[in-house]
Amino acid sequence: MDTRSLYADAAAPASAHYALAVPAGARRALASGWMWLALASLVGSGLFSILLVLSRAPYVKDFFPLADFFRVALVVHVDLSVLVWFAAFGGLLWSLHAAPRLLGLGWTALALCAAGTLVMSLAPFAENAAPVMSNYVPVLDGRVFLSGLLVFALGCAVLILRSMACTPRVGIRPGGAGALGFGLNAALVSAAVALIAFAWSWLALPGGLDGKAYYEVLFWGGGHVLQFTWTLLMFVAWLALADAIGARVPLSPRVAILLFAIGLVSVFATPVIYLAYDVTSVEHYRLQTWLMRVGGGLAIAPFAFAMLVVLWNSKSTTRTRPLRNALAWSLLLFGAGGLIGLAISGSNVKIPAHYHGAIVGVTLAFMGLAYHLLPRMGYARPSPRLAALQPALYGAGQLAHVIGLVWSGGYGVQRKVAGAEQVLRGFEQVAAMGLMGLGGLAAVAGGLLFIVVVGRSLWTSSGSRW
Repeated sequence: MDTRSLYADAAAPASAHYALAVPAGARRALASGWMWLALASLVGSGLFSILLVLSRAPYVKDFFPLADFFRVALVVHVDLSVLVWFAAFGGLLWSLHAAPRLLGLGWTALALCAAGTLVMSLAPFAENAAPVMSNYVPVLDGRVFLSGLLVFALGCAVLILRSMACTPRVGIRPGGAGALGFGLNAALVSAAVALIAFAWSWLALPGGLDGKAYYEVLFWGGGHVLQFTWTLLMFVAWLALADAIGARVPLSPRVAILLFAIGLVSVFATPVIYLAYDVTSVEHYRLQTWLMRVGGGLAIAPFAFAMLVVLWNSKSTTRTRPLRNALAWSLLLFGAGGLIGLAISGSNVKIPAHYHGAIVGVTLAFMGLAYHLLPRMGYARPSPRLAALQPALYGAGQLAHVIGLVWSGGYGVQRKVAGAEQVLRGFEQVAAMGLMGLGGLAAVAGGLLFIVVVGRSLWTSSGSRW
């Protein structure tokens, strides 16, 4: 098949369709495998969120094997719900996008990522390892967990290399589908740069660093680049969801490609930072933070405005309501996370409020896209009522959670502490953290509902109806 004009579209920019292609056969089977891994990661994350609660409950906590099981469970919960979930969904999209070549490498990547995920999930019960709450990739500082993380990283490397080797050409005059392809290619390049940054940091690490400082430096640079990867994939999901609800996207394919390119250009500043400054320097730390705040914002604002126009002009129907709700809540949470990031000062719970908003914005976009892709991948259509309720429940819960964190941060409540360590002295602090807790419970319910809705679809034949 000639892939040079695969994405060519002679349609006028105003009528461009940002439809995400779903091929049949081996590529769809491989993408389905990544969908299963994505769902399994959320199931495991949900189980560890329950263990988080039980590890703090009176009487029950005494049955847990480790004295600090709360932080141990938190590490695995975060890695499953962010790192594995995002990477698996990226694997799904890149597998659909790639040409039908080197499929053996694609399955190898999936097997490695699944094996690494399983080992990381079992590590808390296999070894007594200290939890390290490092940014971007928290870890258990033990041989079993780190081996699982390394296997997962190797799987991601194989996924990226195979996807880059099998990427179709966008073409000279790309249409909406070509713009989506360019966005997926940009996310691939960003993911590759992130892996290079992780390896560069590891090679440049000085001796004598303790556990927390070691992992903080190791994951800082690559972790920042990964945020560009997830954001670029979210932009692809936004455009595909806008098209799926039947809305006219007020972005021509060329403008969309330009915005993807702007987001990608910021990634290429990372090697320059590594060349100019030592990985342990204050300048390296600050420039990576500045790059994420400023560089990404140049592309985010136009995409967000276009999605606001889409939501304003589109109508909700039974079939499109789940997708529209997911898009709306994704836009709201991601926007809230971005605005909170501009107001961060000091080390308090405004920081987790910022990244919770951004992360949940990406998650909701992926959830909505999963609802859209499932029937096109041969599975049953999700229940329209539950699929429409789920983004609202999850999004509203997470928004309350974020507001509670911002409110608490204004009163100086510190991050990465729990229980008595939070030192909640006044009514305002208690009320703010109470709002955070209630929002968190609603978000957990929304997350579990997503697992139920998608799980039922995956287990049901494609002959089912709405």
